[in-house]
Amino acid sequence: AMFHCIPLWRCNRHVESIDKRHCSLAAVPEEIYRYSRSLEELLLDANQLRELPKPFFQLVKLQRLGLSDNEIQRLPPEIANFMQLVELDLSRNDIPEIPESISFCRALQVADFSGNPLTRLPESFPELQNLTCLSVNDISLQALPENIGNLYNLASLELRENLLTYLPESLAQLQRLEELDLGNNELYHLPETIGALFNLKDLWLDGNQLAEIPQEVGNLKNLLCLDVSENKLECLPEEISGLTSLTDLLVSQNLLQVLPDGIGKLRRLSILKVDQNKLIQLTDSIGDCESLTELVLTENQLQSLPKSIGKLKKLNNLNADRNKLTSLPKEVSWLVSVCLTGGRDVRTAVLWQDCVSSGEMLLVLNRKLQKALTYLPLSLTTLKLKALWLSDNQSQPLLTFQTDTDPETGEKILTCVLLPQMPSEPGCQ
Repeated sequence: AMFHCIPLWRCNRHVESIDKRHCSLAAVPEEIYRYSRSLEELLLDANQLRELPKPFFQLVKLQRLGLSDNEIQRLPPEIANFMQLVELDLSRNDIPEIPESISFCRALQVADFSGNPLTRLPESFPELQNLTCLSVNDISLQALPENIGNLYNLASLELRENLLTYLPESLAQLQRLEELDLGNNELYHLPETIGALFNLKDLWLDGNQLAEIPQEVGNLKNLLCLDVSENKLECLPEEISGLTSLTDLLVSQNLLQVLPDGIGKLRRLSILKVDQNKLIQLTDSIGDCESLTELVLTENQLQSLPKSIGKLKKLNNLNADRNKLTSLPKEVSWLVSVCLTGGRDVRTAVLWQDCVSSGEMLLVLNRKLQKALTYLPLSLTTLKLKALWLSDNQSQPLLTFQTDTDPETGEKILTCVLLPQMPSEPGCQ
């Protein structure tokens, strides 16, 4: 039976579940203790509870306990009574420490202590060997227990927004780990043993101080998502080519000048974000990333894009504004959306949003490109263009084009009033 903010039925002594979330409770309701023999699930999240009184720990049949978003000041050692507890959520409270006796909660599989002023986990913590999911985000944690590797059943470990400066060697023993979130810490170095976490699917390392990634990362054959944005990376290892399952690679806000050629081996890569780096060129092998749908190159030092981008038939978002591009390879003219605007023009930005959602093409060319362009590729006429903004003083979203011949190559091309004319040509009508 489930109850929601109504008095508990006096007659029924066999209650297995009580839900009093969001009930503005300042204290644990007394009547709950009547059901100590049968209560298996107790949800008291999002109240104003400040303490857990002694009788609370007589609820020894509890398997699931939700106490998140309260004002609990202390977790008493009697927590050890909950030997059948499988799920415990104490996130976002004011608990300064977890008692060593937590290790008696041997049945615990899912635990969340995020958002408490903890600074450390108890030494006994790695004895909770049934833990599969542990979340300790934002608890001012300075170090992990050295024997954290004893939690060998862990599938998910969330350590975001802490003060970790290093990872203990034993981390490599977490062979079942599929999700590891170390974002927004103070890590300067990743141990080579990270490559031993063969089952890892998601690895978040964003917002750290990493200057390099060990080549052993290439062993993570099951990795789907790697986020190393906002670090100090000057290069990525060539071995990144081993991440054959990878779909998302996020390396924004680093110091990369080039991407390794091995990136072309990532045949399943769908999203690649390399914005705000120092890229001076883009490897030709990028054209082999056949599943790429989104390529973000904003704010780099690129003067050109490789022709091989034209091979990326699934690409529908190429964002390369704020670079030093003076031309676009004609091979990319079929792209669903090419954003090369200076990004300051509101009209342009709004239209760019529209085009992404509509899936029809909108081409916006930045000022440098406008000056450099003398003509457009003929293939442009085959596109379902909704708009083509070539200039700030253009009155209509679409322009009238005239077919012409490039005097140098003899190829058919498009010209228009807003483009500088070929020397031999009269203006287009």
